[in-house]
Amino acid sequence: MNTHLQRAIVLSLLVLLMAATRSHVFNHFTPVPDASWAVFFIGGFYLRNWVRWAFPALMALAVLIDYLVISRQGIDFFSHYCVSPGYWMLVPAHAAMWAGGHWLRKHYHGASPAALARLALAVVVSTAVCHLFAQGGFYWLSAAVAEPTVGGWATNYGHWFLPYLKATAMFVAAAAVAQVVAEVVARNATPAHQHDKR
Repeated sequence: MNTHLQRAIVLSLLVLLMAATRSHVFNHFTPVPDASWAVFFIGGFYLRNWVRWAFPALMALAVLIDYLVISRQGIDFFSHYCVSPGYWMLVPAHAAMWAGGHWLRKHYHGASPAALARLALAVVVSTAVCHLFAQGGFYWLSAAVAEPTVGGWATNYGHWFLPYLKATAMFVAAAAVAQVVAEVVARNATPAHQHDKR
């Protein structure tokens, strides 16, 4: 993705994806999981040159969606149990996902088994770090956990890690498939004489 138009299209799709799925963020049992972590990962891959404003814009959108969802429940935003000092750990959490996508883009040279392995590594590591900030922030900094302990934190971390990893991997996999299809289409659309010049 090199043009402003392409980046704008990607950003628009990411905004729509977050808006469509994050509204369920306070209900962990919906059939459609929250795509927010994947949105920041994909953003880091495609929008790395727009990081100065695209990341803050997506972060602001995430907070706005949370505010609207909580307000519609008739609850004051800052009195909701999810909105504690730990809530603001979502900033470094989402930054970890963005960094994972950015790292992958720096090492991406086209679809290949090696690229797939790097994708899997980047998703797992960035999700683990993201979860460390998001879950750790809630566990240690919110009043929801009366007596936090290292053992309790580790159990809670492990309990939620795989569901979040699965949801993130699902959306990232869909984006990866779209990337591969786009590369194939671009190759096939290139005139044969241009291939011969390479």
